[in-house]
Amino acid sequence: MKITKADALLFLFVLVLFIPFFISKSLYTFYETANQQHGMVLSFIKFAILATMGEVIALRIKTAKYNKPGFGILPRAIVWGFLGLTIKMAFVIFATGTPAFLSYMGIEGAGAALKGPMGVDRILVAFSISVAMNVIYAPVMMTLHKITDIHIVAKGGTISGLFSPMNIRKIFNELDWDTQWNFVFKKTIPIFWIPAHTITFLLPADLQVLFAALLGIALGIILSFASLKKQG
Repeated sequence: MKITKADALLFLFVLVLFIPFFISKSLYTFYETANQQHGMVLSFIKFAILATMGEVIALRIKTAKYNKPGFGILPRAIVWGFLGLTIKMAFVIFATGTPAFLSYMGIEGAGAALKGPMGVDRILVAFSISVAMNVIYAPVMMTLHKITDIHIVAKGGTISGLFSPMNIRKIFNELDWDTQWNFVFKKTIPIFWIPAHTITFLLPADLQVLFAALLGIALGIILSFASLKKQG
């Protein structure tokens, strides 16, 4: 695949987006503070930018273009922003609730293990959180994303089309469940997402957001490939 000017611009954008956080301690501290005080707002922005970036990269790999008529980059970004809110909510709920459930089941110190030194106990708790989140929450989120993706394309990729009435029942019945089940659910969840989010919950709290942002790009790419699989 030939490297184009658009590829260079995207690479430059990524560098400008991430490098300052590694070279400026004050900027990273500002981001860390803002994330603690306005976590939901930053989650919307983070996923709107990064997960959508993953989608356009996947489109570039598939069609050699970063955009095409009806693709709807801005509507996709809006959807990813709202999905980002649910992802942040899921992180909070499962990171808190799973250790509590483990304690309820007689595994003492599950919550403390997650904050303790790296070891088998901490890894098992992080793994349990990841399994619970990816089995209970992820399939719902992924299906909702697929439904909105189809709706955006059907409405020509416009903002007004995004906010037009969505025939969820019709789209749900016409989903490519073979791809959704055999690829998105059966392969990406156990092979990629459960291990990836296990790592996420092993990281210090101040690094989890950054790692989740990087996973946002991977999420967009993986789900976009599933979405584009049946398209020419």
